[in-house]
Parts: sequence; structure tokens; C-alpha cells
Amino acid sequence: MLARLSSRERMLMALECKEPDYVPCCFSAFMALSEKCAGQEEFVDRQLEMGLDVAVGIGDLPIRHEPTVAIREWREDPPDGPYPVLHCEYRTPAGVLHRSVNKSEDWPHGDHVPFLSDHVIPRATRQLVTPEDSLDALRHLLAPPSDTDAQAYGRKAEASKALAAERDLVTMAGTAMHGDMACWLSGIQDLMMMCVDQPEFVRQYMDLIEQWNRRRMDVVLGQGVDIYIRRGWYESADFWSPNLYREFMLPALKRDAEQAHAAGARLGYIVSCSSMPLLDLFIEAGVDVLLGVDPAQDRMMDMRLLKERTAGKMALWGGVCGYLTIECGTPQDIRRQVQEAISILAPGGGFILAPVTNVRADTDQSWHNVRTMIDEWKRIRVTGV
Repeated sequence: MLARLSSRERMLMALECKEPDYVPCCFSAFMALSEKCAGQEEFVDRQLEMGLDVAVGIGDLPIRHEPTVAIREWREDPPDGPYPVLHCEYRTPAGVLHRSVNKSEDWPHGDHVPFLSDHVIPRATRQLVTPEDSLDALRHLLAPPSDTDAQAYGRKAEASKALAAERDLVTMAGTAMHGDMACWLSGIQDLMMMCVDQPEFVRQYMDLIEQWNRRRMDVVLGQGVDIYIRRGWYESADFWSPNLYREFMLPALKRDAEQAHAAGARLGYIVSCSSMPLLDLFIEAGVDVLLGVDPAQDRMMDMRLLKERTAGKMALWGGVCGYLTIECGTPQDIRRQVQEAISILAPGGGFILAPVTNVRADTDQSWHNVRTMIDEWKRIRVTGV
């Protein structure tokens, strides 16, 4: 039996597909708790008090436009339309990009149209980037990190790294955005059609996004982090066939992994549903850990097959559904999912237990279920069953 490890040692062993002293339990996101805390130190220490392993977040750089970009927003109220229509226009030295959005009853942004928002995708009546638009104009909306932003990020990183070193914890930062960024800017359905009908445009489009990401990754990875995250909520097989994924997503993902590894970091990839058809591509790319193993909401998930295909090649992070199980389920649901996740995914190493991918609800039920999950994890650590 291994001697008792520090949280950092335990997490790093799991990320390397090795078997630590016991399965780490680390919430990759925990909004219900973070919003109760005065700052990062309190957030970290309250998780440690629960007995959890903790990845100290360093965050990401702000997303900015070039100073030459002029933004104009306005609202139209069609007399016969079901909704007001919100418009946002970006005037750049290389041309104008324009987006229109239906302001439905559940639109959360008032009369403002954010540059990036999940709420825009299903409500857009005109997407911001289409094959008829100028990618040179988009380049002005994706400004590289300024010296001021890089210096501010460096100061934040130093404080977070000092906290992690003092508590002997791993650090986590990012996130890279490729397919997710394109889906925000062009809509999911429209982007998929462009991949088929105008692949050369999409290749140029993805190259522009990737170059923007590369410069951001340089700054973040330059701080010396343990885990760098690429978000892929819109990079699953719900949208991308394996062939389209190989053509448009895989090349940049490989380079993300190479860049992270060259900086001494592990690449974590958040894909919280329909990852099974793409697993071989993730492994080929060099992804170190897949975040988002969800046994409840992912209709394609087969945990036994997942473990078989990834064992020794890619670590897994998740195993319990954050929404349906932790926020809405029963204690029996929680105990069953923890037992199944550990019994299937932990043997041989390479598994980190967590709710997928966040716990947001600040309710009595949610907090009771969080405690139940931690209690069951600790029980299994002692009994082994």
C-alpha cells in the first residue's frame, strides 16, 4: 500500500493514469460554494475542510477587441413579430460584422447582446460570422493579450500558485476555445453546414481562432500551471461526426496538447456529453484527462467501455451527475453513482471523482447531497466497497 500522499501528489498520480493511495475527489467547479466565499483562499480552505482534493484555479485572460472597434447596439419592435429584435454591430477597419437576436421572454441580458453567450446561439436571426463576412474583421474582435492584461494575469497567478504551494495542491488554468468559439459566433447548425458546404472557409476560420488561442496559451502556460483546460461543450459527437471532428477539431487539439506538454502542463478537455464516439481521437491528440464523465445526462455513456478504451492512455474526471444527481437527486442516487463510478473507473488508476461539471444550486437538498457524496467517497476509501 502506498504511503499517505499529499493532495497534489494524489492528483498528479491520477492525471498520469497511475493508482494513488486512494481515488481523489476534486470538484472541477463548485459555484454553490465559491459564491459564498470572500475570496480564493476561503474557497480553497472550505473545500479542504470537507476533505476534498482541490485544484487551485488561476482563471483565464479577459477577451478583448482591438481599440479600433466601434460597437453599436439597438432594438427593433416589429409590429407583427413575436419578439423584439436586438442588433449589435461591430465596425472594424476591415469591415462590419452584425448580429441580430430575438429577445425572448427568457433572454437574460436586457437589451444588450453579449459578444459570447450560450443564450445567443438559439435566438440569433443573423449570426455574427458567416461565409459572406470578413474574417479580417473578426481578427479585430479577437485581440491578442495586451501587456497590461498579461501583467495583471501574472500577478494573479503568483498569488494563486503561492496558495497552492502552501497547501500542496495542483493548479488549473485556461481555457482554450476553438469549436465553442465558432459555435458562439456562427451558431451550431450553421457552422455544421459550413463544414460540409464551405470547408475551406471553415479551415481559415478555425485557423484564425487557433492563432488567437495560441497567444493566450503562451501567457497562461508561461505561469507554470499543472493543468490547462480546453473547453469542448460544443465539441461533442452531438454536433461533430468523427470525420468532421478529425478534419476541423483534431489538428488544433493536437497542437494544444503539444503546447501544454512543452510547458510542463497536462491538457484537460471538458466534453460533458457524447464523447464516446470521439475517444480515440482525444487519445490520438494527446489529451491527458477527460473532464465530464456523466452517467446520467450522457445518453451515449458506457463507463465500462470508457474505462477499457482509455485505461493507461487518458485519465477520467467525473462519475457523478452534478445537476440530475447532486442538485435534484436522492441520497440513494448519490451513493449508487459514487459506488459505480469508483468500482468501474478507479481500478488501475487514472480516475478523479467529481460532480459533472459543476454544482450551482445553493439549496438544502443540494448541500445535503454534496455531503452525502463526500461521505460515500470517504466510506469507500476505508472499506474498499
